[in-house]
Amino acid sequence: MKRCLLLMLIVFAANSLMAQLGVRYDPKIQSTKNLQYWRPKGDLFVGDCMPFSRNGTYSFYWLLDSAHHASLKGLGGHQWALSTTTDLKTWKQHPVVLGIDEEWEKSICTGSIVYYKNKYYAFYATRLVNKEGQVNEQLSYAISPDGVNFDKQKPNPFYTSAPGYSKRDFRDPKVFVDEKTGEFHLFVSSWQENSVLRHAGGALVHLTSKDLKNWIVLDPVLTGQSSVPECPDYFLWNGWYYLVYGDNGDTYYVKSKSPYGPWEEPRYQTINESWTNVVKTAEFKDNRRIAAAWIPSRDQNKDDGGERFGGNAIFREIIQEADGTLSSKFPAEMIPETGTEIQPDLVADLHASIVSKNSISIKAPNGVGAAHAAAIPLNSRITMEIETAGSVDEYGLYLRSREKAEAGYRLNFSPNNQTVSLGNTMIRAVSGLNKTIKLDIIVKDDIIDVSIDNKRCIVNRTPEQRGGFLWFYAKHGEVKFKSIKVSPLKEEN
Repeated sequence: MKRCLLLMLIVFAANSLMAQLGVRYDPKIQSTKNLQYWRPKGDLFVGDCMPFSRNGTYSFYWLLDSAHHASLKGLGGHQWALSTTTDLKTWKQHPVVLGIDEEWEKSICTGSIVYYKNKYYAFYATRLVNKEGQVNEQLSYAISPDGVNFDKQKPNPFYTSAPGYSKRDFRDPKVFVDEKTGEFHLFVSSWQENSVLRHAGGALVHLTSKDLKNWIVLDPVLTGQSSVPECPDYFLWNGWYYLVYGDNGDTYYVKSKSPYGPWEEPRYQTINESWTNVVKTAEFKDNRRIAAAWIPSRDQNKDDGGERFGGNAIFREIIQEADGTLSSKFPAEMIPETGTEIQPDLVADLHASIVSKNSISIKAPNGVGAAHAAAIPLNSRITMEIETAGSVDEYGLYLRSREKAEAGYRLNFSPNNQTVSLGNTMIRAVSGLNKTIKLDIIVKDDIIDVSIDNKRCIVNRTPEQRGGFLWFYAKHGEVKFKSIKVSPLKEEN
């Protein structure tokens, strides 16, 4: 009896310790439907995403966040969670696949996955506090037979730092394997300690190994960044190599016909959406690529609040143009379901005319013209075509606004500046705004997401405004808003 009680106490103590080390996560209560704009239940958040694909299964690995990076005294306390799909419509939710198992593990940080010789390898950084009380980031890896059940390998960490690079900033390994040589390659986010330009020491360290024990440091694959180039991604697609990295919170990419450069700047940075963080991609069926990222929370849940770590998942389909430049759109399978389309009552207010029940023309060469519709559902999908006639200064919409376009969120298009803004965020180098464009707008809870001509996207976190008016406007020119459709989003069960 005493032996049984002792065993029970040991098990209880072990479970209590585990509860303290890593936040609890129950996959059974999570949604298995569309994960576009999804956030896990239980006051939890999606952090950095690490998509991976094999044999038609899209594996969405992501950091489980419980306190906007504040867990374990601000060191993160993150763990790897996993959601998988074969059709982007229905998902399977798995238990934590890489958790905090030891007291010294203060966060299982961002990394990447590779499949090699019938095994899945997950490389990641572990954030820890050393004997001197300093925060370090060191490299660890785990092996799995199925991509779900991982075993951490010894020694753990297996690599502590590279000569000449920061020990505090040494994280986010991107792994790939050279099938010809059997070499594992890692690109690791860090900072050069003796860079020529003190403000431009951000670099991606290049490590190689054939046995995962002895590692060689090669020339960095990227240098001269103004911040640590976080969460790199790297892939080959139709003859083009792409290197993706974060800089001061935004995501950028460069391209090349050679594996390690020289890199070319693309014509525009399609994945640089300020409210789409840590964009990474994975192949999908029929040579498609699906990107996964997260929409940050806002400080104090205010429209002007800054970014807070952790939020909702967001997905993009990446399109490759002839010169290797990338564009993006909503993945068709992940557009939220809608109910019956409603017919908005269009009203011509200023220098505007109603062309048909779903079309408006605004002619305002000397200033601004406007029209509106009321009683727009709070959560809705809005689509339309916008056609400009000749030169125009700007045009756009006010979403979730009130009478006289008060408050709400302005969606503004500037053909001359080639910019699109949504509330307090903006994307640049958007061409074709002086031609007919198609808009697809999803307004859901506190998120507004816009696809522009199936080439560029912009999203924002918009928690405060809840007006039911949709305003149309144009300045110094003629603009037609055609084929306007409004459909309420179906409520999720």
